[in-house]
Amino acid sequence: MIRDYDCKIVLADGSEYRGYRFGARGDRVCEIVFNTSMVGYQEIVSDPSYTDQLVVMTYPIIGNYGITDEDFETKIPTIGGLAVREYNDIPSNFRYTKTLSEILEDYGIPAVEGIDTRKLTRSIRDHGSRKALITDIGTPREEALAILAATELPRDQVSRVSCRKRWYARTSNHRYNVVAVDCGIKLNIVRSLNARGCNVTVVPYDTPASVIMGMAPDGVFLSNGPGDPEDVEPVIRLVRQLRGLYPIFGICLGHQMIALAYGGRTYKLKFGHRGGNHPVKNLGTGKLEITSQNHSYAVDRASLEGTGLEVTHINLLDDTVEGLACPRDRVFSVQYHPESAPGPQDSGYLFDQFIEMMEEGKRHA
Repeated sequence: MIRDYDCKIVLADGSEYRGYRFGARGDRVCEIVFNTSMVGYQEIVSDPSYTDQLVVMTYPIIGNYGITDEDFETKIPTIGGLAVREYNDIPSNFRYTKTLSEILEDYGIPAVEGIDTRKLTRSIRDHGSRKALITDIGTPREEALAILAATELPRDQVSRVSCRKRWYARTSNHRYNVVAVDCGIKLNIVRSLNARGCNVTVVPYDTPASVIMGMAPDGVFLSNGPGDPEDVEPVIRLVRQLRGLYPIFGICLGHQMIALAYGGRTYKLKFGHRGGNHPVKNLGTGKLEITSQNHSYAVDRASLEGTGLEVTHINLLDDTVEGLACPRDRVFSVQYHPESAPGPQDSGYLFDQFIEMMEEGKRHA
């Protein structure tokens, strides 16, 4: 049976991509981006780093293994929207508890299927990430463009996704106490720390340094999160106050904020890095890692001169900075996600490196 299109995505250049609704109803203005992952749509939908973004999946079929309770990266998904070529609403997976559409509807997230995702992805690649509107098929183009022109994309994402009060993730026979600063933390990061013998105290992004020092942690972790790192001044200030006192490990947004805290600069990429297939070279070992990434901003390599930070990893696709370290202060970070689920699994050693730093600190305490 041939269905009539009932919705569309409109870009600021006037181009339209027609499709069919699933998930929640309603209009939404988002920043449009694309993701090249072949699996892991649940982790993408529930990753707080996608707050306010409309994610175009390049893999052609999405939804075929449903949604599983244990695989969420956050309790309340905040992704702006989802666009796919073909949506499968009859999952084949013994673990699934809900369909993707049901979860999106539960959390008020609109989604579109049936669009030409190849053409749309090429448009994002060629012209960059920009504003997009999900709306009904009958919305006049002029009206849609007026809505886009009148809508400012928000800059307060971290304050919205960070926890409101501290919470705990404990494990049996723990050896280390880690304070994790929540800028939109993925739950698999907490699981990865727990698996290595860490009790984790997750605190709001604007927690004062004095409060964290009062917890006497063995190490401090800076999480991933959405938006422009320059907007997260409380965490940048926190790094300046805590560096040299504890081992500090940052991932993604945490990596960018470490660079800013040391005097470096960041800039917005044309269309960002999103997917589980980015090659990264470890400059210390010479080894290549296949990594999972999700970010719009990168660290300006030239700005690092004289900051005390050294580049430890680079992206082999575009030579962007993928890792930083200040051995003197026991601070290090990576732009990508070593906790990536469902994969790849090349970079778990970074958590072990954090453990070694905390163990060394215990020996010299």
